[in-house]
Amino acid sequence: MTNTRLPSRRTRAAAPAAPAARAAARPATRERGTRLLAALFLAPTVLGIVVFTVVPIAGSVVLSLFHWNVIDSPGFAGGANYREALGDTTVLVSFRNTLVFMVLAVALQLTVALALALTVDGRMPAWLRSVFRSAFFFPLVLSAASISVVMKYLFNQDFGVVNWLLGLAGIAPVPWLTSEHAALATVVLVYVWQQFGFSFLLFVGGLNNIPKEIHEAASLDGARGLRKHLAVTLPLLSPTLLVASVVGIINALQVFEQPYVLTEGGPGDATRTVVMVIYEKAFEQLRFGEASAVGVLLFVLVMAVTALQFRLSRRFVHYQ
Repeated sequence: MTNTRLPSRRTRAAAPAAPAARAAARPATRERGTRLLAALFLAPTVLGIVVFTVVPIAGSVVLSLFHWNVIDSPGFAGGANYREALGDTTVLVSFRNTLVFMVLAVALQLTVALALALTVDGRMPAWLRSVFRSAFFFPLVLSAASISVVMKYLFNQDFGVVNWLLGLAGIAPVPWLTSEHAALATVVLVYVWQQFGFSFLLFVGGLNNIPKEIHEAASLDGARGLRKHLAVTLPLLSPTLLVASVVGIINALQVFEQPYVLTEGGPGDATRTVVMVIYEKAFEQLRFGEASAVGVLLFVLVMAVTALQFRLSRRFVHYQ
């Protein structure tokens, strides 16, 4: 007679534990798969940042410690390149010009973009709103060099269209590109004309995210026109203003094409910017070490200004 053994009580209790353990392991496996998939999607971006941003910055810092003209072997210079850069009048003037340009360009760019965004956000047919959005953004897709070439002819003192139109109104020709103050103003105008479309789209998106009920409540409380925008719209739009100002300042501190094509840094050094000095020292004078030192100083300036913006934003930026 066959002796059949029944499972013990411990075995019967442990049997359901295996499916439960497998069920508990499924979320962990799914989470690991999600992380792996996210890493695969992020890998190209991270690789691009490392190759095209981190490595060049590190290379510039290292190169700034050497004297190198491409032809001869590099020679260690220590901090000599930084001392030469800080003692160079042209470098100091270029930093001053760049800071002045940044203040004028960013202030005008944000003002124009915000005014146009508020106008487009008002009562307007949808098709006309789309036309304005496309028209204002279009200059941004063009190259700065090609725009600057066209503007150089338009603002020419002798045969430019701008002075011709002013002449029809009885106004004497203006030396747009040959006067110190007029040249900087002209470069700012050309730069803002191309760049304000980006800030404009940011503001349009920010305005669309503001609940209409808040504006309606403000109107019921008696807020109208400019008062409503100052008391309601701008505080709610402050996160978008922060983003637009940070991007605008970083781009303005690196301006190169407009002054290089329009004025070549002149008259004198009135429109010479830091990036123009870096280009001249590196590719015209073959002083790559000093050019890298100036680039590192510009990088420090950009980081310092950006950090200051985020520090001040704690007081002025209001999140919903």
